[in-house]
Amino acid sequence: MKLALVTGGCRRLGAAISARLAGHGYALAIHATRDCAPDAALAGALDRAEWHGFAADFADEAAAAGLVDSVADHFGRAPDLLVNNAAAFGDDRLGTASYAALLDHYRVNVAAPVLLAKAVAARAGGKPAAIVNILDQRIAHPHGDQLGYTLSKIALAGLTRILASELAPRIRVNAVAPGLTIPTEDYTGDQLGRAAAAMPLARLPDPGEIADAVAWLAAARSVTGQILHVDGGAHMRDFARDFVNLG
Repeated sequence: MKLALVTGGCRRLGAAISARLAGHGYALAIHATRDCAPDAALAGALDRAEWHGFAADFADEAAAAGLVDSVADHFGRAPDLLVNNAAAFGDDRLGTASYAALLDHYRVNVAAPVLLAKAVAARAGGKPAAIVNILDQRIAHPHGDQLGYTLSKIALAGLTRILASELAPRIRVNAVAPGLTIPTEDYTGDQLGRAAAAMPLARLPDPGEIADAVAWLAAARSVTGQILHVDGGAHMRDFARDFVNLG
């Protein structure tokens, strides 16, 4: 049975990814910053799965660096798959950006994935493994909203390409760039309808489609260094603002 480590894997999009991997027969190491209790939908999917929760605050270097070792110690083996899904998300723009907030985003969204990938590679030995990074469709046409988050996702996209080269041939590294998938309470129904209509495919992706993309990349043995956009075609258009701020 293969073992997957999914960061931020207890709730929202991470929970959908964890559930899909459980359905594909993976044992799961599910990470959360503090509370590792899975949401209701994920809890049902885990009924027949081997899994364990791991709390680690990625703002803490030691916690990020030690997570893979903790997973390997618990399961008796290193992860075969790492999904870097955990992310910090702030609402800064250039006029409100601060040094501290920019670094906070970088620590969680870039530095922690570097340390986790390094640990997976060190633990893999001669075994093949896979890494899937979760990005954002905005990397294709970045705008000024959520500046720290956007910059960090652009950096994570660059890291995907670097790791794919550095870790080949044993470890494949790819990424999924979702569009607007699980809206926050900031969105009204009208806003969601307008956002969907603005997509080239006139629809927004659902969490299952993102999870399917992760599972496919995890199994695609001849694919590395790729970024798969699952976004209704959003990456093909240049939006001036984040979707919640349009219209």
